[in-house]
Amino acid sequence: MYDFLFRTVLKRLDPEFAHSLAFAVIRALPALGVGKLFQRSADPSLRVETLGLTFDSPFGVAAGFDKSGVGIHGLGQLGFSHVEVGTITALPQPGNPKPRLFRLVADRGVVNRMGFNNAGAMRASAVIDRARRRTGRPVIGINIGKSRVVAVEDAVADYLTSARALAPLADYLVVNVSSPNTPGLRGLQEIDKLKPLLTAVKAAAGDTPVLVKIAPDVTDDEARAIARLAVDELDGIIATNTTLSREGLKTPAATVEAAGAGGVSGKPVAARSLELLRIIRTVVPAEFCVISVGGVETAEDVAQRLREGATLVQGYTGFIYRGPFWARSINARLPKLLRSDAS
Repeated sequence: MYDFLFRTVLKRLDPEFAHSLAFAVIRALPALGVGKLFQRSADPSLRVETLGLTFDSPFGVAAGFDKSGVGIHGLGQLGFSHVEVGTITALPQPGNPKPRLFRLVADRGVVNRMGFNNAGAMRASAVIDRARRRTGRPVIGINIGKSRVVAVEDAVADYLTSARALAPLADYLVVNVSSPNTPGLRGLQEIDKLKPLLTAVKAAAGDTPVLVKIAPDVTDDEARAIARLAVDELDGIIATNTTLSREGLKTPAATVEAAGAGGVSGKPVAARSLELLRIIRTVVPAEFCVISVGGVETAEDVAQRLREGATLVQGYTGFIYRGPFWARSINARLPKLLRSDAS
């Protein structure tokens, strides 16, 4: 049913407009009382204990889908065990000019150059504070990034503003240094810049677990170095963000070129995301939290990431191509796949 709706209606709409429509419905689910009709409890065998938290299943929604925390409860009712809100910056910012979101349908991917459009840490804190008080909510992660107008040299102070405002409200906090859509941000992945940033954020976060999110475009050695740093300083690592690569795309070159700059997500990043998961697992302890994201679309994809050492798995682009019951369908099929792996 959703596949037909996507092919005949949704893919003809501007992608950002379509996202806004879908998100309006998700926001309304709890208020209208209909979210409970869609809600299904995950099989108890899927429960994950990590970061001092309990996740009903390994599968959650990655940062970027809910920019400010207004859809947390609705997304939980749709089956996501955790919702990573953001990316949120200390200062409110409109993001990059539109259009800034483009589908790569043949690749089951997306190009985005959103640019951390959000209302800022102070506004988000009020919204998330209300959401975390609701019973039956999913685990809430908060992803923070650098404000665009802040110079890279002043990034630590900028991140600390967000961390102090949001860490008390987060079940876990994520330091995003890997979006390709904020000038200079990825340079913060260099160890000499990253270490003081992570040390400062971890200190400001208090008891809230802190993770760092990396790009798929780092080298293998860079990934190992960041993973070792994360073990020393933090509670976990997320791999990966979107990629700048356009290699191997099936979408016509003219369409890709017309979309312009931005990060590619979805199936095109799956292979590198999986590769980095394997690399990271070789240098971190078994109990260290590794969240795998990038190109995950099916229960089989989730099972593979768990098999390769992911503690948790996240998705975003798959929602566009699979629809609102995406998480629920993964949760329904996953126990059988995991039992098969164990036998």
